[in-house]
Amino acid sequence: MSTTNQVAIQAEGLVKRYGSTTALGGVDLTVPTGTVLGVLGPNGAGKTTAVRILGTLLRPDAGHATVGGYDVVREPGKVRGIIGLTGQYASVDEDLSGRRNLIMIGRLLGMGRPAARTRADELLERFELSEAGDRIAKTYSGGMRRRLDLAASLVGNPSILYLDEPTTGLDPHARNGVWDTVRNLVLDGTTVLLTTQYLEEADALADSIVVFDKGKVVASGRPAELKAQAGRQSLDVRPAEPGHLERVAAIVTEAVGVRPTVDVVNAVVSAPVTDGSSMPVVVRRLDEAGIAVTELSLRLPSLDEVFLALTGHAAEEVHTDVLEGASR
Repeated sequence: MSTTNQVAIQAEGLVKRYGSTTALGGVDLTVPTGTVLGVLGPNGAGKTTAVRILGTLLRPDAGHATVGGYDVVREPGKVRGIIGLTGQYASVDEDLSGRRNLIMIGRLLGMGRPAARTRADELLERFELSEAGDRIAKTYSGGMRRRLDLAASLVGNPSILYLDEPTTGLDPHARNGVWDTVRNLVLDGTTVLLTTQYLEEADALADSIVVFDKGKVVASGRPAELKAQAGRQSLDVRPAEPGHLERVAAIVTEAVGVRPTVDVVNAVVSAPVTDGSSMPVVVRRLDEAGIAVTELSLRLPSLDEVFLALTGHAAEEVHTDVLEGASR
């Protein structure tokens, strides 16, 4: 079998326990070929455990999974031949140059020395690391090390790539660079399973999303579909003068019939609405009051709000009762 199948990753009823603790409690996943599945959840939700099972690093206690058509328990060698894995923290050898890191991996994968060097040069160029290729990896910035780590996972030309929280600890600029890299990989036909705590990241990259909480999938769908599950839209108004916040809040209250929230730090007034009919009313009354605004918009709920609506807690809250760390 191969990843020419329409489904690259299929998991049904995956269970993993550590003593009396259930890290995965019957997880189903489907990733169509050439797409990005975003797996959301806080630390301890079971994301890394699922990736390790799909990467043949752990055996499930129940359930089964296939990757590229190969069973992860019965055919682990074949699975490893078509996947790449980038973990939460850069795993390159800090005492080797970027180029030597990639050559070493190529040699470990059975490439001859000339082929390994050629592949290393290709990846250094692809990830904009050619000029730094002969520098020791410990001198790289966080973003550069992450790009090198991604390059390392691609030495063997995998058709399926697991990215386990790939932008942990990166600044926004470096994070955007990783995002661009992932987009380009998908354009080239790579299938990506992306685990993340950054809801913005899943929104930016994923074709579809599953939400993990306490070892189970609590929701799944496209980003827009999940946002719709959180209910109402939000009317946001940002006055040009922060001193007008309370006057704007009063106008919005009168127009929509509910008291909005007032974000003093970001100078935004927000109110839940069922449709856009209140917006013209707000516009007219702001104009009558002589209040200029820099933002007036209707938006769907953010994925942060979706996670809160689905689970009853924020995405960044950590579950200490699930031993995710035991699977690492």
